[in-house]
Amino acid sequence: MIDFYYWPTPNGWKISIMLEECGLEYRVVPVNIMRGDQFAAEFLAISPNNRMPAIVDHDTGDVPVSMFESGAIFLHLAEKAGRFMPVDAAGRYEVLQWLFWQVAGLGPMAGQLSHFVNYAPEKIEYALDRYANEYNRLFGVMERRLADRDYLAGDYSIADMASWPWVLPYKRFGQSLDEFPRLKQWFETIGERPAVQRGRNLGKEWISDEPPDEEARRNLFGQTAERIDELAEDIATRHSRDS
Repeated sequence: MIDFYYWPTPNGWKISIMLEECGLEYRVVPVNIMRGDQFAAEFLAISPNNRMPAIVDHDTGDVPVSMFESGAIFLHLAEKAGRFMPVDAAGRYEVLQWLFWQVAGLGPMAGQLSHFVNYAPEKIEYALDRYANEYNRLFGVMERRLADRDYLAGDYSIADMASWPWVLPYKRFGQSLDEFPRLKQWFETIGERPAVQRGRNLGKEWISDEPPDEEARRNLFGQTAERIDELAEDIATRHSRDS
């Protein structure tokens, strides 16, 4: 059994999709990032970066394995299931390059764009242009890559699962796929996979269309090292009071 610490965001969907694709048995542990669950001591013991997703795999022998960071989780699950990662060295490193490309590029750039589009208290044109242009550029990278192949690294793999959730909100980010026909085909093909649909829909009832309130904004933004300690103490106090 795998304990899956999750909230329905693009980074969470990456791993919910992988778990569904592999057919691995898992138990969802909600981490409500709006209400500060990511600062609870028991979660920080698993994910010291106070970010989800994270997992605890209890099927690893005498000692369960806990993991944070989606890239590392992808590698663990691919090796565990023996799926979605080539066994030959050339194919393996092809997939790893595109997995790391997503983790280091597409995800962070899309995340910054999302912040300035959806959450910033004022519209900052320089920031909006900066991240919209970079998101568009990365779409261009994928478009060129898909010119002579169906998926980013040969067969459908963890590289595609990692990238798809960060293309998913393109409309919300003010982008279009019309100028990227190969990317659009890739996006639609993957979106039709039943496991992708199940992973994408996991916990959708937890999402609110309402803008974040002050507590949510405090938990999501403006964090410093000192602030994390304060939030962790607040969560510990709340849990103690509620128990």
